[in-house]
Amino acid sequence: MKSSAKTVDEYVKGLPEDRRKAISAIRKVILDNLPEGYQECMSYGMIGYVVPHSIYPKGYPCNPKLPVPFVNLGSQKNYMTLHLMCTYGDAKTGQWFRTAWEKTGRKLDGGKRVELGKELFTLGCIRFKRLEDVPLEVVGQLVAGIPVADYIARIESVFQARTAKGSKSKARAIKR
Repeated sequence: MKSSAKTVDEYVKGLPEDRRKAISAIRKVILDNLPEGYQECMSYGMIGYVVPHSIYPKGYPCNPKLPVPFVNLGSQKNYMTLHLMCTYGDAKTGQWFRTAWEKTGRKLDGGKRVELGKELFTLGCIRFKRLEDVPLEVVGQLVAGIPVADYIARIESVFQARTAKGSKSKARAIKR
């Protein structure tokens, strides 16, 4: 469910009490661990943590008008979600996160792994129904462990590889 809230505070205030408590607790962990440079805002109808245009003017390669998404936190119809774009294109970080989460004894609902060529991409959409389902310390460690400069370098690398692959495919199609 996409929210029409204009601010993060408005978004949080509009949640039912149980979800407000859960989202607020996870939000606090993210903010307490967020490296310098990322910015909290409304993004895709959820709470977003992004690389703002002031730091990366090119914006999100899929839509340069938008800042680069890092993590999103939201409330859906039947569950809450933690979207971890920060694991995209980084199989090592994605695997660390998956292992660390599971070591806490909590079930990880989401986070599909997709193989594209020789690379393993982790697509992180974690679903949960209660705050107790989320190991806050693992979320904090993940967020704290990815400085803005490293994340920008990864985004550029992933999208350059995709662009190069697309160019090769187009060239093969033209030759036929």
